[in-house]
Amino acid sequence: MLNPQRSLSELPKMSGPSQAERAVLEEEFNWLLKEEVHAVLKQLQDILKEASRRFSIPTPGLENQLKQENFILGSSTHHQQHLSNLPGLESMTSMDQVKGVLTLQGEALTQADINLKTAKSNQVMHFTFRDDKHWKLQQIQDARNHVNQALQLLSGRDESYHFKTGAEVNKLMDAVMLQLTRARNRLTTPAAMTLPELATSGLMKMFTPPMPGDVMVNFYINLSKLCLTVYQLHAMQPNTTKNFKPSGSSVLHNPGAMFELNNAKFEVSQVHKVECVVPWLNNTLIFFTISLQLCQQLKDKISVFSSFWNYRPF
Repeated sequence: MLNPQRSLSELPKMSGPSQAERAVLEEEFNWLLKEEVHAVLKQLQDILKEASRRFSIPTPGLENQLKQENFILGSSTHHQQHLSNLPGLESMTSMDQVKGVLTLQGEALTQADINLKTAKSNQVMHFTFRDDKHWKLQQIQDARNHVNQALQLLSGRDESYHFKTGAEVNKLMDAVMLQLTRARNRLTTPAAMTLPELATSGLMKMFTPPMPGDVMVNFYINLSKLCLTVYQLHAMQPNTTKNFKPSGSSVLHNPGAMFELNNAKFEVSQVHKVECVVPWLNNTLIFFTISLQLCQQLKDKISVFSSFWNYRPF
């Protein structure tokens, strides 16, 4: 392999490829640009079309292509409470407090049926989405948009297109990999939100009967899981607000977190997190991994050829 730091005058003295070898390499490289690149692009398109199809929202007349799926919420072992406010509840789990079924159709949460046992009264409250409401999961929507942008990049180079240099292929692979990485990151990294943002979120207006003022909820995707977090709050008395410290943004707030809304101060007393595995999200993450590997393998092949001509702009 040639050292790019050597001068061109030294090349004859080095054991680089002979003229015959160079001719073979040129032929193989041209075959790579003409045939193998397009085979990889076709493979990528097939994988990403399948991923995009799973994300999609149903179109009129084709609703059955994207079935509604029901998922039973299970405990993620995450249950926390502010023990100074709620003594004697140490043995409770999130499943004791929150149970429910979520209905997912592509990017839309079409129904949520939730039972919540309140800490104060120990009564079970029942909430469902209003019939006229669907909740768009922004993470799935964003991931789908990035996948579609990757597909647009790939479709712009059909089989009739002739790549002239390895650098041109690398540029396309880098652009596709950027979109795929962004798509994956949207599913693996939920958005951090402040407590006032959660309290004023449109999600709080989705339920019937309306959520009480001392309960907040949040839905988000974490890898292949659809998560529901329920916060139970208590209003802080005016004489206890001298130690008030508002919390910042977080995916999951802990008991004791404080915030102010409409001149009233609140503290999180309990946090319940329940979740369900969505198999097609897991498959989608696998599709992203395979696609990124295909892109990288193609870049690696080009770099092998390029190393023989490191003084040429491959």
